Amino acid sequence: MKWALLSVWDKTGIVDLAQTLVENGYRIISSGGTGRALGEAGIDFVEVSDYTGSPEIMDGRVKTLHPRVHGGLLGRPDVDAEVMKDLDINPIDLLVVNLYPFEKMAGEDLALDDLIEYIDIGGPAMIRAAAKNFKYVSVVVDPADYAMVKENVARGGFTYEQRLGLAKKVFARTAAYDAAISNHLHSIETDFPEVYTVQFTNRRGLRYGENPHQQAAVYGDHGIAGQTTLQGKEMSYNNYLDVDAAVSLLREFDGPTSVIVKHNNPCGVATGKDGLEAYLAAREVDPISAYGSIVALNTEVDTPIAEELCGTFVEVIVAPSFTPEALEIMTKKPNMRVLVMPEPSTADRLRSIDGGVLVQRTGVPKEDWKVVSERDPTAEEIAAMRFAMKVCKHTKSNAIIFANDHAAIGIGAGQMNRVESAKIAVEKARSSLKGSVVASDAFLPFADTLEVAAEAGATALVQPGGSIRDQEVIDAANKLNVAMVFTGVRYFRH
Repeated sequence: MKWALLSVWDKTGIVDLAQTLVENGYRIISSGGTGRALGEAGIDFVEVSDYTGSPEIMDGRVKTLHPRVHGGLLGRPDVDAEVMKDLDINPIDLLVVNLYPFEKMAGEDLALDDLIEYIDIGGPAMIRAAAKNFKYVSVVVDPADYAMVKENVARGGFTYEQRLGLAKKVFARTAAYDAAISNHLHSIETDFPEVYTVQFTNRRGLRYGENPHQQAAVYGDHGIAGQTTLQGKEMSYNNYLDVDAAVSLLREFDGPTSVIVKHNNPCGVATGKDGLEAYLAAREVDPISAYGSIVALNTEVDTPIAEELCGTFVEVIVAPSFTPEALEIMTKKPNMRVLVMPEPSTADRLRSIDGGVLVQRTGVPKEDWKVVSERDPTAEEIAAMRFAMKVCKHTKSNAIIFANDHAAIGIGAGQMNRVESAKIAVEKARSSLKGSVVASDAFLPFADTLEVAAEAGATALVQPGGSIRDQEVIDAANKLNVAMVFTGVRYFRH
């Protein structure tokens, strides 16, 4: 007779799996909620406390921590058979466990005394024991594997390679679980723990990395990493980076907005009365750069938008939803990747450096807008400056954005000095900059950037302030009759 021990928090599919085990001659050991689910389905099982001869104690904290359980998981038939016989320990051939949902509950507003009850002890102990003994024991921690388990049970068992693969999943799961507990407990006392542990799951291989000679993979199942693809080629390394940049900027806006990104910088941003108007206006900002770009919309993609997208070369379109008619139209471009807008992730931002990793928190700082010029900006200028700064904070430094109240009309990004970014923004503008406003991601160290902006026709400028030459820049603004606002918040982006 073969034995299987089932103890799961997530009961999805467990009854069906148990039925397959019984039909193939397994005797089941179970307890608690899992046992109740099996009993209600009419599946015979042995209660853990009956199997061990010891009752559950301490409100269920101790139930599977017993030699008869762990001996059955760790026993080696070719080495330990005599000991197991003397102690009446049955070899457990299959272990199915998923853990208390600490990661999920850590995101809830629970007192620490309540949260620690979601730290699983018996589950990790059992699955580690079984995984160590994978030569003889199959251990399952992912309900997604149940179909494979049922197939192999019906065929008579698991291969060595399959058991090893299942064991690898166990140690990845326990590493992630312990990391979540450690990071959360450390976060109670400090912003960053002494040891920063992170575990990403759900690896998908990519064709290559940033360039064809580089190997790459993507990990994760939340946010951009876990997006839903409705159509198109496999996402590339660069696609993921650009979609992340586009969606991050798009989330700054509430009304119908379109963002177009190329090489991690916006090349078009606009709002409109609807998604179509927003997209067309965004594309018009820099139509040459928009070729082969990533397009993001915060409105549903309908037939008119789909037809426009199919009229040019778009790598990726990401939006909250798509009408059936739009999806049908976009099949004309089978390589175009069509993504559903993911929910935002609040995870820390990580960036690797040689020998380590940089970690920083996400979050929205509180800006303190103060007029520092003699002339107050008009209401229209303030609205345009707010638009411009939303774009500016998501553009690679040094960043200079010319805008009106509904579109970025000149984008200067990624230059080593700020005045060059301003000159590029002026040069790339396809419409008149007369009456526009300007945003800068960091303070103006000299008045030269302001002078370039004013000469191009800008009438107002917003910047963080904080330079030792602020007064010189303010004096220049007054001389040029440019309204200027300091925000007190810098938005470097590297």
